[in-house]
Amino acid sequence: MKLVKSFVPVLFFFFFNSTLKAQQDSGSCHLRISILTCAPGAELYSTFGHTAIRVIDSVHHTDLVFNWGTFDFDDPNFYLKFIRGKLEYFLSVDPFNEFIYTYQYEQRSIWEQEIDLDCAKKLQFLAAIQKNLQGGNRFYKYDFLLDNCTSRVRDIVFGNISGLKVTDSLTEDGITYRNQIHEYLDEGAKPWSKLGIDILLGSKLDKRVTNWNAMFLPDYLMQGLDESNLADEGIIHPSKIIYTANPPDIKSWKYAPLMIFSILFAGLIVISLLHKGWAVRITRIFDSLLLYITGVLGVLLLFMWFGTDHTVCKNNFNLLWALPTNFIAAFFIWKRPLWVRRYFYVAALIYGLFMLSWFWLPQQINIALIPLVLYMLLRCSKLATGK
Repeated sequence: MKLVKSFVPVLFFFFFNSTLKAQQDSGSCHLRISILTCAPGAELYSTFGHTAIRVIDSVHHTDLVFNWGTFDFDDPNFYLKFIRGKLEYFLSVDPFNEFIYTYQYEQRSIWEQEIDLDCAKKLQFLAAIQKNLQGGNRFYKYDFLLDNCTSRVRDIVFGNISGLKVTDSLTEDGITYRNQIHEYLDEGAKPWSKLGIDILLGSKLDKRVTNWNAMFLPDYLMQGLDESNLADEGIIHPSKIIYTANPPDIKSWKYAPLMIFSILFAGLIVISLLHKGWAVRITRIFDSLLLYITGVLGVLLLFMWFGTDHTVCKNNFNLLWALPTNFIAAFFIWKRPLWVRRYFYVAALIYGLFMLSWFWLPQQINIALIPLVLYMLLRCSKLATGK
């Protein structure tokens, strides 16, 4: 999903008014409307691709791209709004040659699906886009799953082409939002980003998707249009590639976090079993560090749940291992008064129950966290006994 600076020339608004009036007066139109689907990019924000609408007017000699994935990076409160989920995205308009140049530079392929409607329906489609350009209609509060640059295009297309429906299933039975996202992250060789997303995003990501839900991602929207009833009738032309990129071949083992965590925590377990002074000090240092890190992470997850508008961060079961209270316990690890030992007993119980219920939770937990949780279970059990 492409992120660019805010720029919607007033010229385009007047262009639409004049185009619609001219076409209505003449009774014929010279418009070509198509959906553009852009391949994923190397950066995390572009991992899932991008969707836009292209409109060519042969009378006015214009070739414009309408993009719902833009925001104002120069906003002085940009980072605060982004973190709190209050950043507004909006519809912008760019000449096609400028749009495609960006993807040529980033080496991202582009596919196009022409929509072959009669004049009246093309004008209706164009009027719907014009409505999105007017005043506050341009702006919307971005929601990764429910309201993004692709879902906006989906809503325009299905809302203005009567009878359009997807005829085949776009996903296998039981596929969730998380499964879809993992598909992109695995193909994009981003195992650490996958781990971070799995920690940050809650159980809403584990809902099973319908055809409609699945089309919040660009590739699935393109597939849905290709496999629609109107595609069979020739109204929606088959997707064709209009720019073929040669992206670098980036490889990464998707189980890298699991392997690294397994080696790290296996080594720490071995050290913790030794009775030498240096081993005890190293174990205590890592106990304090891990309690601090998991505690801070737990506080962050609580903030993302209750202190932001990010709906996908709510109901996060990672809080069962990233205990916010660990942050407090971290400062008492060296002396361990009675109440702290009791705390570690309760924490060990929570970690144990968490591991037993791992595969029955309503949220898929990243398997790379298993070594961490097992280590925390072992250490909390030891600390509860005063060892």
